[in-house]
Order: sequence, then C-alpha cells, then structure tokens
Amino acid sequence: MLRALPVLRLSYAQKLSLVAAVPLILAVAAIAVLVANQSRALAEREIQTLEAQLIEAKKRELRNYVTQARNGFYFIYGSAAPDDQEAKDQVAQILSAMIYGDEGFFFVYDYDGTNLVSPRQTDMINRNHLDLTDSTGTPVVADLIEIARQGDGYLTHLWPKPSNGQEAEMITYVTSFPSWRWAVGTGVFIDDVLNSVAAARADVEARVERTFYYILGITLAALLLVFGSGMALNIRERRLADAKLKKLTQRVFDAQEEERGRVARELHDGISQMLVGVRYALDSARRRLLRSPNTANEPLERGIDDLGTAIAEVRRISRDLRPGVLDDLGLGPALKALVEDFAVRTEIEVDFNTVVFHNRLDQDAKIALYRIAQEALTNIERHASATRVSVDLRGHRRGATLRISDNGVGLPARVRQGASGLGLRNMQERVEQLDGQFRILASAGKSTGTVVEVTVPLTHLLPPEETAATKDRARA
Repeated sequence: MLRALPVLRLSYAQKLSLVAAVPLILAVAAIAVLVANQSRALAEREIQTLEAQLIEAKKRELRNYVTQARNGFYFIYGSAAPDDQEAKDQVAQILSAMIYGDEGFFFVYDYDGTNLVSPRQTDMINRNHLDLTDSTGTPVVADLIEIARQGDGYLTHLWPKPSNGQEAEMITYVTSFPSWRWAVGTGVFIDDVLNSVAAARADVEARVERTFYYILGITLAALLLVFGSGMALNIRERRLADAKLKKLTQRVFDAQEEERGRVARELHDGISQMLVGVRYALDSARRRLLRSPNTANEPLERGIDDLGTAIAEVRRISRDLRPGVLDDLGLGPALKALVEDFAVRTEIEVDFNTVVFHNRLDQDAKIALYRIAQEALTNIERHASATRVSVDLRGHRRGATLRISDNGVGLPARVRQGASGLGLRNMQERVEQLDGQFRILASAGKSTGTVVEVTVPLTHLLPPEETAATKDRARA
C-alpha cells in the first residue's frame, strides 16, 4: 500500500526566500546559457577565420614552392621535345633533390597514374597509383591528375606522413607539364593548423567553463544572501511573534484576573451581603418564634425577599459569564436581553434595532459580537455619562454590522486612534480574529458621543441549508 507523502509546510520567511530564489536561479541559468552560446558562436567565427587565413597562407606557400621549382628547370623543359627522355630525367633528378622541412617534397605523376618522382617515399616510384584512395575514399592520384589536366589547383586529402607512416590531413598544389603529360606538385601537412584550431577551441571551452564557475559562484553568493536574509527575517519575525505572544498571554492573564476580581466583588458586595441579611433575618425570626410566634412573620418575609434578590443576582452573574439565550435563541434575542437589562440597571434610554438573522451567524461571530456589545455597554455605563444609547444589528451583502452609539462625553483622540484601553483592545482583537473591521467613528469633545462599529465578513454567515440542518439536529 502506498503511503501518503507528508505535506511540506513552509514558513512565511521560507516562502519569501523561495519566491526570491527561484526567479534568480532561472534568470542566472538563462544568462549563463546565453553567455555560453554567444561566446562559443563568436569564438567559432574567429577560429574559422583564423583557420581560413592559415590554410590560405599554406596554399600561397605551396604555390610559391612550385613556381620557384618550375623556374629552376624551366629552361630545360621549355627547350625539350615531348619525347626528350634525357631532359625528363634531368628535371626528375632536380625535383627529387628538392626536399624541405621534415615532411616536404615534390612529386611527379604522368597522366596514366605512374609515379615518376617521390623522394621521401621511393617505394612508390615507377608504380601506377591511379586507383589509390585515402581512408575517406578520396581517389587522391586520380584527382591530382584531373586538376593538372585542367591547369593547376589545390586538393585537400589524407596522406601517410613520411616520418611515421600515419595518415594526416594535407593540402597539395599540382600543376601541369602538358607537353610531357606530367602532373607536378607538392604538399604540406596541416596538422599544425588543425592543432592550433583545436587548441583555440579548447581554450574557448575552458573560458566558457570558467565563466560558468564564476556565474555559479555569484549565484551561490546571491542565494546565500537571499536565504541569510530570509533566516534573519524569520528569526526577527519569530522574536516579534514571541514578544507579541508573551504580551497577549499577559493580557489574557490580566483579563482573567480582572474578571475574577469583578466576579469576586459582585459575590462579596452583592450575594454575600444578601445571604448575610437572610441569615440574620432567619436568626431573628427564630428568636421571635421562641418568644412570640406572632412577631416572626416580618423577618421571615424580609429574608425571603433577600433570598429572591440573591437568586436574581446569581442569575445575572451567570448570564454575564455565558448567556444561555445566546445558544438557544441566537444573537438577536441575546442582545435584546442584554440591552433591556442594561436599561433597567442604568436607567439609560436604549433604542435596539435588528434585522431577523434566522440564527445564520456562526458560533464564533455570535460570541464575539455579544462580547463586544457587552464591553461597549459597560464602557458607556462607566465612562460615557450618556442619557441615550442606540444598538443596531443588521445583515447586508458584505456580512453583518453591529453599531453601538451614545450621546455621552466621547473618547480622547489618543484612545480612538490607538484603542489603548484594555476593553477596546479586547474588542479590536476579537474582530481581527474574525477578519472583520473595527472602527470608532465619533470625534473627541464634550457631548459629541461615541460610535463603535463592528463589521463581520460574509464568510461568518451560514448558508440557509446548513442553518436548517443545524436546527433539525438541535430538535432531535
């Protein structure tokens, strides 16, 4: 059974480094290939030009050799008859003596292909070589004779070197003695030219290879710089994230301690006092029952009232911690209950408006909007000195918007711009977790009021079919 490959998870800095490195590698590779091709093409043109110049110099040299040799015995050939064997022998003797360099010599073939002069390869003399070919199949002697019949010319072919007998490339110049039916010429091996050209090509390849190494070194340095920058960015981001996490953790702890302190104060100042009152009332009723049963009714009624007040306070604290109506009926009814309780407790006039949501907000959005409304109303109660509050909740094509406004004293500019208060920071962070928008719209100043507006994106609204299915499961 095939095992699933693990998913490669990259950090932000690694993705950034990869995005920077891949185009760099592709660009450098394209530049390297382009530089190599251009260098090779330019060098090849120069090498071909050099080769052509060297071969042309060799040809001119051969032509000069033959011209000088012909001038040396032309007085004999020019005055001799076609059948003057003595003159032919004399010219053949002169040509046999004309050897130069390590490999250079003159040769003579008659038009039938018989070798008459070959001072460095004497075993060929007086033998017919009309059918002689080199290793590539070129009929060397037949081609030389054909060129001589036409006057003169050059032939490039392979020929055994007299010094070692191995074939090498050779350029031969041949001319004609038509009255004697001779093909006279000489040749020069061009292996030195070929070696020079091969050395030039090898030097070009070496330079191209060095250029590749230079480009590779520069690329590696650039990649190391990119990855080093990515690592530095990653380390910096991690440090910032750790610092933010520590700060957020501390803020959570502070919020927890503040909430615990608030609950403790409410329990001590409210329920505890009420229960103490109930205890004293019951104790007083017990003593009166012992003295006079008719006088026990009043403390019993007072104790019952105090106990009912304590029960209502416990319910209020429980509702503040986690309202059951939010889970049972949805955000609209929960906000309505919150607003009504706020109006009763503070005697501030509250105007609540909402559009029917059919409970389509997801759980995270409902909790966040309820807590934001709760925090905003708490801030109004403590700091705004307002006489009128408006709470508006409605859905639209962009999502859902909660708007809470009052006619109080407003907020200082520094608080509106930076949300420096703990409550405002908590509201802002809740909205950021939903990818929503948090705004404080009112300006500073007396009696200008404050407007807190929260927008939740459309992604937090459940589709109708999902909402219906959720309700069906809840009924089941």
